Amino acid sequence: MFDPSILAQWPHIIAGGFGVGFLVGMTGVGAGSLMTPFLITHVGVQPALAVGTDLLFASITKASAAAPHHNFGNVNWRIVRWLAAGSVPGALAMLALIEWLEPNLEVMAHVIKSALVTALLISSIAILIYPFITRGKWKEGAELNHPIRPLPTLLLGLLLGSIVTLTSVGAGAIGVVVLTLLYPALKTRHLIGTDIVHAVPLTLVSGLGHLGMGNTNFTLLGLLLLGSLPGIAIGSRLTGKLPEWFLRASLAAILVFAASQLYAKL
Repeated sequence: MFDPSILAQWPHIIAGGFGVGFLVGMTGVGAGSLMTPFLITHVGVQPALAVGTDLLFASITKASAAAPHHNFGNVNWRIVRWLAAGSVPGALAMLALIEWLEPNLEVMAHVIKSALVTALLISSIAILIYPFITRGKWKEGAELNHPIRPLPTLLLGLLLGSIVTLTSVGAGAIGVVVLTLLYPALKTRHLIGTDIVHAVPLTLVSGLGHLGMGNTNFTLLGLLLLGSLPGIAIGSRLTGKLPEWFLRASLAAILVFAASQLYAKL
């Protein structure tokens, strides 16, 4: 549906889409933890509409980054399959809960986002210190033969599916961090690529569910994509060229910023 009030803000919205798209391409984080707060606090979108629109935005944006990350060898498809086996059913279950039981979504979202603020801050520190903890424990190339941990990965997917469907936050911010703990031999660019590809089916299923509930603004979605697609193309190509320490520092900084944005709208 055409929305003149949203269209009037087109420079602001396109610029926001570009910035978030660039960060998603480079670090895998931002489509939910940065975009949803941006839509609510800076564009003036209602929370439910922001979540639904952002989920479809995330699915399209991350899908555009999936091919470059796959071509650069940044995706562990075995991990993606186990994550999706948990996250897609988790998303469907949360959609059913929202549709049939009609819980107080504002209360649920507030509790989850409060927990995410703390988790993001702890995660930002963990990402920085983890290489020092594991130094010397992994040889170069070990990530290629890293054994899969099916049950913890499946449970992580289930958790992400539920949280992302309710708040649109967590697919990148929480996913990358927990994957770091589950698969310490994976390089940061492999964690990012794997997390981005997994987020595509998760956010698509969640976004389509919210679309069916009427929680989508297509004018807003189109403007965001105009900015995000070139941004993510640039960011995803930088991932394979930037040093490991820089990617970790950037990821940690974005997690802290995401926590501050979430805290500001609690």
